[in-house]
Amino acid sequence: MSSSVSPNRFADYFVICGLDVSSGLEPDRLSGDNLHCQPLERPYKCKVLAHYPESVPWNPFDKEAVGMLSLPKGLTFRTQKQTREAMFHSFIITKEDGSRVFGSTLTFFEEVKNTRICAAMQTLHAMHKAELSNAQSRTLYSHLGEEQERSPQTTRRRPPRGTSDRFYDINKDSLYVTKAVSLITQLPFVYCCRHFLTQLYEAITSESPPQLPLECYIFNILFEVPLPPPGRSMKFFGVSSPIFCQRPSVIELPVFDFSLWELFKILGLENVLKLFTSVLLEHQVLLYSSDYQRLMLIAESCTNLMFPFSWQHVYVPILPASLHHFLDAPVPFIMGLQHGREDRSQLKLPSEANMCFVDIDACSVEIPEFLPAFPYKQEIMDELSQLIAKYHPVLDKPVSTNSYTQTLGRYKRLKSHDPDTNRLGKVSNGNTTPQSPSKLQVLQQSEAWARIAAIAKKTGVWTSLEDLTDTTNKNITEKVISEPKEPTTMPARDLDELAFNNCVREIFLNCFVHMFRNYEAFVIQPTQDMESWLNNRETMHNFDKAAFLSDQPDGHLPFLSPFTETQMFATLIDNKIMSQWEEADTFLRVFEARLKSLRDKYEEGRSPALVPCTTFRDTEAPLEKRATYIDHIATRPHMPPMPFEHAKHEMGVFPNLSASVLNSEPIYSKSRNRENAMWRRKDRLLQHSEHLKLNSDQREFAIAEKHAKLWQKYIQEARSKVIRQPRLADMNAAHMAQTNWKFVETLLKECKSKTKRMLVDKMGREAVELGHGEVSITGVEENTLIASLCDLLERIWGHGLQTKKGKSALWSHMLSFQEVEECNDTSKPIDPNFLTPVLTFPPLRRQKTVGSRLNLVEIKAMLECYFSLCNLSSMALEAERTIKEKTHRRKGSRGGIDLPTLRPLPRSLTFDMKNVQQMSDIKTDVGYARAFVRLALEKKMLSAHLKELLSDTELLRSLYKRYAFLRCEDEREQFLFHLLSLNAVDYFCFTNTFANTMVSYRVMIFPSTKMGSQTSANPWVNVAGHLGETGVVEIPKGLLEFTIQHKNLGVLTTLRIGHDNGGMTPRWMVEHVLVRNELTGHAYKFPCGRWLGKGVDDGSIERLLVAELVPQKVATDTEDLLTSCRTPPRCRSPSVPRGSTEAANNIPELQEMLGHAVNNIVKHFYKPEKERGNLTYLLCGEKGLVNCLEAVFLCGFRSSRLFRNKFFIWDYLERVKVSFETIMEDSPSNSIPDVAKAGYWLYCNLLNKINNASQTVGKDGKFQIFVCAGIRDHCLQRWFPLMANTTATAQMYEENSFMRNPSLTNFLVQILDTLNEFTFTLETSLTRGLDV
Repeated sequence: MSSSVSPNRFADYFVICGLDVSSGLEPDRLSGDNLHCQPLERPYKCKVLAHYPESVPWNPFDKEAVGMLSLPKGLTFRTQKQTREAMFHSFIITKEDGSRVFGSTLTFFEEVKNTRICAAMQTLHAMHKAELSNAQSRTLYSHLGEEQERSPQTTRRRPPRGTSDRFYDINKDSLYVTKAVSLITQLPFVYCCRHFLTQLYEAITSESPPQLPLECYIFNILFEVPLPPPGRSMKFFGVSSPIFCQRPSVIELPVFDFSLWELFKILGLENVLKLFTSVLLEHQVLLYSSDYQRLMLIAESCTNLMFPFSWQHVYVPILPASLHHFLDAPVPFIMGLQHGREDRSQLKLPSEANMCFVDIDACSVEIPEFLPAFPYKQEIMDELSQLIAKYHPVLDKPVSTNSYTQTLGRYKRLKSHDPDTNRLGKVSNGNTTPQSPSKLQVLQQSEAWARIAAIAKKTGVWTSLEDLTDTTNKNITEKVISEPKEPTTMPARDLDELAFNNCVREIFLNCFVHMFRNYEAFVIQPTQDMESWLNNRETMHNFDKAAFLSDQPDGHLPFLSPFTETQMFATLIDNKIMSQWEEADTFLRVFEARLKSLRDKYEEGRSPALVPCTTFRDTEAPLEKRATYIDHIATRPHMPPMPFEHAKHEMGVFPNLSASVLNSEPIYSKSRNRENAMWRRKDRLLQHSEHLKLNSDQREFAIAEKHAKLWQKYIQEARSKVIRQPRLADMNAAHMAQTNWKFVETLLKECKSKTKRMLVDKMGREAVELGHGEVSITGVEENTLIASLCDLLERIWGHGLQTKKGKSALWSHMLSFQEVEECNDTSKPIDPNFLTPVLTFPPLRRQKTVGSRLNLVEIKAMLECYFSLCNLSSMALEAERTIKEKTHRRKGSRGGIDLPTLRPLPRSLTFDMKNVQQMSDIKTDVGYARAFVRLALEKKMLSAHLKELLSDTELLRSLYKRYAFLRCEDEREQFLFHLLSLNAVDYFCFTNTFANTMVSYRVMIFPSTKMGSQTSANPWVNVAGHLGETGVVEIPKGLLEFTIQHKNLGVLTTLRIGHDNGGMTPRWMVEHVLVRNELTGHAYKFPCGRWLGKGVDDGSIERLLVAELVPQKVATDTEDLLTSCRTPPRCRSPSVPRGSTEAANNIPELQEMLGHAVNNIVKHFYKPEKERGNLTYLLCGEKGLVNCLEAVFLCGFRSSRLFRNKFFIWDYLERVKVSFETIMEDSPSNSIPDVAKAGYWLYCNLLNKINNASQTVGKDGKFQIFVCAGIRDHCLQRWFPLMANTTATAQMYEENSFMRNPSLTNFLVQILDTLNEFTFTLETSLTRGLDV
C-alpha cells in the first residue's frame, strides 16, 4: 500500500461491472464445468466495465478482486419470464498486509440489446437441445435432475419453473443480464452505501429522469462527501433523499454497520453462541447461504462481537467460484459459500473434523465434536433474551421506505394534478354525509360565534364570513401541496438499530472483561529493548498460562485453556507488551478502559460472578447525540462547473458515464480548506475532552517512528510465513502451486511448534521457570495440547484429499488401510466401493466371464499373488498359535514352579484400530480418530503407526492429490520425526479420558522360587486406580496369571492381595505382582517380598501393595523385571535393629528423608486439584511418609537380643497404649491437662479400632493405617511428646533417638505441623474394612 495519506473521502471508487459486449459471450472457466446446465443457468465471465476515478494513491484499485466480489459467480442471464429482482450485498478485500477495503454492490438486470450476444445465446440453446436429444447425453445428465440456480438469489426459494422458462427464443423473448454498481470505501458504512446505490437504481428505473445527471451524484459522493472524523455524524445527499451516518469516537466500539437483530432472527441465540465459540477457538468456519449479504452479516457479526480480539487467519466472507479450491486449506478460516438450489449433501468438503458448518438458510449450525461451552453462556443468553424482548416491538416490523421519499413522491403527484384550489378546498370529509349540516351553518347558528364575528367586522379583521372561508381553503391547499420538509435528524428506525447493536456488543465485551479482568498480572514483560524482543519473539513466553488458568473457575477451563493458545489471544498479549514502547492499540485502549472501570467498581478487581452489563447506558448517549445534532452537512449534488455531455435517460438502462467529469478531482477553494481546519480543531477539542493523552515516549517522534517501523516489519515477516489471505488477482496454475506449497510449509512449522510445546510443558525448563513447580504438566493444559494435536492431524490428512469419505479424513484413511490389510491377510477381494478407482489390484479384482481365456501373464500374476497370500496367511496362523501357547515356565527359573511370562503386545496399526473400534462409548469417526491418537501417543507408537499408514504408497496416491502434504516426502519425514520426539515423555491421555471403556488387565503373581511358592489357601486380589477399583477377585488355586475385565480404573495406585489362610500349608511368599493394561500396554509393578499367613512374619494374611510404573523397555522382559524389583522398605525393618552409634550417624539422613517426604505432600496440595498426582504413593510408596516414619521409629533401639528379632513397631505402639491407659486410670482427673487427656483418649481409641476391625491385617499393615489415620486427623504430631514421656519409650529406646531426644522430638512435631492446613482424603484401599 502506498504511504500516501488518505484525504478522508467517504468513498474511494465507484465501479461498474457487467457484460463486455466487445469480447462477446465468454463462459466463466474458473467456476468449473457447467456444460450440463441450461445456457441461462450457466455463469459467464464478467469484467469491470469502468471505475472512477482511475486510481487513488492511498488505495490502488484491485480490478480482479473487485470484479470477482461484485459478481462472485459471474454473469447471469434471464428472460422476461423469470424474476429479475435487484440484490444488494457488501464484501471485503483483505490485503496481504492485513488492511481491509470495503465494498458495497447493487446487482440488477439490464436488457441486452446487442444482437451478437442474443444470437450467441440462441446458438447455445440450440446446441444444448441437440445434446439433450441424444440418448447417450440424457443418460449422462439424468442424475442432475433440476439444474441448479447459479445467480444471486433472495432468501426465498423460488417455486419450480416450467421447462419453457429456462429456454431462450430470440424471436419471442427479451434477454437480460446482470450488472453491478459498487462503492469502495475505507470504512464499512454499509447502510449508507446501500441507500445511495438503491436511490441510483430507482432513478434509472423510473419513468422520469432525475433532477441532475447521474454523474453529479457520483461526483458528489466521490469528491465532495468527506469521511466523518471519529465521534462525528454527517448528512449527505443521494438522488432522492438525504442519508445519515455517524462514526464512533476512538474510545467507543469500532464502526459496525450490520444488523445484529437480523443475526439473531436468522440463527437464533443458541446457534449464535455455538458459532461464536467455534470462531473464538479458531476452528474452520464455513458459512452456507443463497444470499451474499447474509454471508457478510454472519461473518462480520462474529468477528466484531469478539472485540477486543481480532481474527488473524484467512477471512473470505464471500468466496468466489474461482477460489473454491481454498476450502482445501488446512488452516483456520472463515469463508462464505453461496449456493443455488442444491442441497447440503451435494457440497464436497475435504474434511469436517475441525469445521463449524453454518447453513444459514436452514438455520442450523454443525459444530466440531468436543467443542467446550462458552463461559457465562447461560448468563449471556438471559441478558440477550431480555434485550430482544425489549426491542421486539420496535425492530420486528418490516423496514418501510423512507418517509421523506414517500412524501416527496406524493408532492410531485399532487403538483402534476389540476391546481384548482376551490376544488381542493371543497373536498369533504369521508365521514360526512350529504344530509349533515356544514361547519359554516353550525357556526352561523351559534350565538357565541355571532358575537365574535361582530367584533371582527368592527375591528376590520374581515368584512364577511366568506373572507374566512377563502383564507381557510387557501391554507388547506398550501398545506396539502407544499413540498415536504427535509429531515434533519437520523430516522428513528436507524437509531434503534444502532442502539440494539451497541447493547449486544457491550454484553459480549462485558463478558470478556470479567473473563480476563486480571490478565495483566500474568503478562511476562520483557527486560530487553523492543528490537531484541521482536527478533526473539517466537522463542519467548509472554504469558504465564498455567498461573492464569489456576486462577480461573473450573467450569471455564475447558474453554480458556485452548483459547489462550489461539493466535488472536497471542496478538492481544503482543499488543499489550508493545504498548510500553508505542501508542497502545485502539482495541486495547478501549478494553483496558473497561477493565479499569470494573476494578474501580470492585476494589479487589474481581466480581463474584458475571455482573449484568450496565455500560450500554453510557455508550448510548453519544449515539443519540450524534443522531440528533448532525455535526456536518455535506455539499449537495450540483452541476460541475465544466460542461459535459451526459447520456439520455432510458428507463432500466444504466447510462455510460462521462469519464472526463468523474476522473477529474476538483480543486478545493479556501472556504473548503477553512472547513477542514475547523474539523481538525473540533477533533483536537474532542481528544482533549476524552483525555486522550500521549505518554513521554510517544512525544518523541523519532522514537515512535522507529518503533512503528520495527513493529510493521515484524508483522509483515510473520504474515509472509503463513497463508492469511488468498490473493484474488493471481489465480493461475503457478500461483496456486505456490499457495499449496505455503500450506505444506505452514503445516510442518505448526507441527514442529506443537510438538516442541508439548515436550517443553512435560519436561522442559521453560515450564519450571514459568512457575509450574515441576517438570511435568497434567490436567487441562495437557488435554488442550493433545486436542490441538488431533486437530492438526485432521488438517494435515484433509489437505489435498481426492474425495471425502467421512468427517474425519484421518480415520477414513485408516479404514482404507485396514481394508487393504485384511484383504492381504485373508485373500478377501477389496470392496470396489471402498477405495478410489485409482487403486487397483488386477490379480485380486479382475474377474473373467465363463468361457474366457487367461493369457500366461495373467496366470503368472495370479499364481504369484496366491502364493504370497498363502505365505501371509500361514505367517498369521503361526503367529496366532504362538500367542495361544501358554506356559508359566520362566527361562532360568530355579525349582519346579512355572512362573508367568510377560509377552509383548502386538505393535501394529490394525491391532490398536480394532481396540478403538471395540469402544462402545464412541459413536463418530472423529471420536474414533481422537481416541486412536490418544492411545497411540500413550503407547509411544504415534509416529510408528502413522509411518506404517503412510508406507502404502499406492493407497496414498489413490486418496490424495499430488500437492497434498502427505505426498511431499521430505516434509512427511520431518513430520514423523517431530512426532517421534513425543516418545521422550509419558502420557496418560487415553487412560485419563475414556473412563467408561472396558479394559482387560492381565495380572501376574510372582511368588518366591526358594520358599513358599505354593499355598493351600484360596488367594484373592483387589486392584485399585484413581478412577475406581475391581473389588475382590478370587484366584483359582495354582493359577499365577489371569485376566480381569473391568471398566477403566485409570492409573493404577494400589493392589491388595491376600488369602483365607486355609489348608495345610497356607503360608505364601510373594515377591511382587505385575499388572498390565492390555489396551494401553502400561505395566505396573507391586513389590511385596513378604509372607502371607498366620504364624509367619507379622502374621498378616493380606497386604496392601503400592504401584510402580514399569518403563516400557523393561516391561517386555521378565528377567529385567525381577532384577529391578526392589525389596520394599517394610521388610528391612524388624531383623536387625540399629545400635546407638549407627543411629547417631543416620539421624541427619533420616531428617532429610522425612523432610523430602513432607515437602512432596505439600507440593501435591499446592497444585490445582485436577493436576495432582497419587497421594497414596506419597504416603505409602517408596520413600513415602510411612516409610520414613517407620525408619524414625526403628532408629535408636537398645539391643535386638531383648526382643529376639520378633519385635515390630506395632508392639511398641501397644505398649504405649497400655502406658496411656494406666496413666488415665491411676492419675486423678484434675492432674492431667485437657490436651494430654484428649491425646491419650484419641490414641487408645484409634488402636482399639484398628485391632478390633480386622484380624487379617498384620502388624506392619496396622502401623501403616495408624500413620495414615493420624496424619488425616492431624493428631500424629501431638502424640509424639506424649509417647516420649512413657516408661515403654525409656525401656526400648536409646537416649540418642527421635523418641527420647527432646530436640529430635520437637523436629518431628514441627515438620508434621506443616501438614495441618491440608485436608487428607484417603483411598478406600488404605482403610479397607476398617472404620477409622
